[in-house]
Amino acid sequence: MPKKAGMEVWKKKRLQEHLEKKEFRYYIFCEGQQTEPSYFQGFKNCIEENPIYRDMVLIEIEPCQAETLRVIGMAEKYIKKNKIDKGQIWCVYDKDSFPAKDFNGVEKRAELLNQENPNLQYNTAWSNECIEFWFLLHFAYYTSNNYRTEYISFLNDKFIKLGIGKYQKNMKDIFTILQNNGNPKLAIRYAKRIIKDGQGELPSNIAPGTKVYELVEELVKYFPEEIKKKYI
Repeated sequence: MPKKAGMEVWKKKRLQEHLEKKEFRYYIFCEGQQTEPSYFQGFKNCIEENPIYRDMVLIEIEPCQAETLRVIGMAEKYIKKNKIDKGQIWCVYDKDSFPAKDFNGVEKRAELLNQENPNLQYNTAWSNECIEFWFLLHFAYYTSNNYRTEYISFLNDKFIKLGIGKYQKNMKDIFTILQNNGNPKLAIRYAKRIIKDGQGELPSNIAPGTKVYELVEELVKYFPEEIKKKYI
């Protein structure tokens, strides 16, 4: 075997061994290309800086640039292509103006997939109408069913008052801004209250609403204790 080819095989084997040591595995598929991946990259960085868990937790973030059912479809293809048989798959997506049947269909599809392998579970972290609603909850309890523009306007006003400038969808430091200037603990509490009030309803009928907090709660388990206190 040529030396270069042998080195590539060795690197691939070492990478596989490294991944197999990861006891907790999260594959996060984001509808957007920037906002959601940037936000969850903050969680990944925080966990990787924690010496207790950084060698135990695997987090992969995949921007999909796709909506609702296409997000979970791309997740399925990725899992199959990479022969992944263990871990949590999270689909992060918005309602926006997409059909209710497609928006609701992601949870139904996840339920079907979860019957196939108990070690590989699909989860949905949806927002109705957009992830900006989840960001907004870091600053206020809000239940008015408005358009994305209203939520962004709220964030603009809040960020300007904080001296950050207007909210931008491609803000690389959105995780840090929300964690240090907002109140993640209250955001989780508010989001849970809204979901509880809509218990029994389809996701499309919980407006506004978000289940992003479920993924947040899952990831902060691996945060350093002093940061974890901001969330739980």
